[in-house]
Amino acid sequence: MFQQSIETPKSIPIAVLQRAVARAAPGIGACAVIAGLAYGLRMLPGVHDFSPMIIAIALGILIRNTIGTHVALTAGIGFSMRRLLRLAIILLGVQLTFGQVAETGLRGVAIIFTAVAATFLFTLAVGRVIGADPRLTRLIAAGTSICGASAVAAANSVVDAHDEDVAYAVACVTVFGSIAMFAYPLLQGGLDLAPRDYGLWAGSSIHEIAQVVAATFSVGREAGDFGTVAKLTRVMTLAPMVFAMAAFLPSLGEVGSERPRAPLPWFVLGFIALVAINSVVSIPDDIKAETSTVSTFLLTMALAAMGLETSVAKLKAKGLKPALTGALASLFIASVSLILIRLT
Repeated sequence: MFQQSIETPKSIPIAVLQRAVARAAPGIGACAVIAGLAYGLRMLPGVHDFSPMIIAIALGILIRNTIGTHVALTAGIGFSMRRLLRLAIILLGVQLTFGQVAETGLRGVAIIFTAVAATFLFTLAVGRVIGADPRLTRLIAAGTSICGASAVAAANSVVDAHDEDVAYAVACVTVFGSIAMFAYPLLQGGLDLAPRDYGLWAGSSIHEIAQVVAATFSVGREAGDFGTVAKLTRVMTLAPMVFAMAAFLPSLGEVGSERPRAPLPWFVLGFIALVAINSVVSIPDDIKAETSTVSTFLLTMALAAMGLETSVAKLKAKGLKPALTGALASLFIASVSLILIRLT
């Protein structure tokens, strides 16, 4: 009896961990299945240009609003939306180096950073003027100014918006980014941009990396290579932007009242640390490729989880004001980056 009383407390943490894993496993598995299905659907004609993250959130929304989600999935869905998302963002750092910023050149870096900051502030101002939901406006601002769905998901770690807000913001950056993906190559001839300038324009203003690749390599290899580097340089602003949102933007109460600012997203330090390591240590290309695959799959799982928590009825209730905010923000970043390229 005495021996049992001593050993029992030691076994409690293991038992708690086992129960937590058992609760989360079904939901994590469901998100993984949806993510895998999203990758499979990309093989279909006309779907390849879309990120698996975008397909996954659409599938999640479809499932939630047709057959629904079982309560047994709740814990795993929450784990995927939060823990797996943070891990995926940290792993993104392996794909970036400070040297890539140097390749963009001082002119390119200045244009990218100016466009990102100006677009973020412009979007916040427009959303406030037209009366769009403040949380949703911040998500759209992050997604439009930085890197689409990934930035929306990362920004939500400090915005703490509803899942419907995340889905709406992802839809905005997807729609307007896709329009830009098809429109930019058509505009390139009329604008008479050199390949590197066209790549810089696309990389500094189109939302998703996949959209930038599609829009630039269709014009030529030089435009594609420079556009990709410019876009990766823009992704580097994700960490400071999320920190700035946490440090300077007050959290919003349920009815518009302000509370103390949100805690800093410390997981972003992991992202920065991996960028720094990748900048000074030669990580083998195969490891980078595998890490990129893992990171993208985890992000896809996280957005699948957000889709599974999204109600279409609540999406409709958001109205058209956020969509108008996203449209104006997309036009702004396209215009301001092009103007900066012309002026410099």
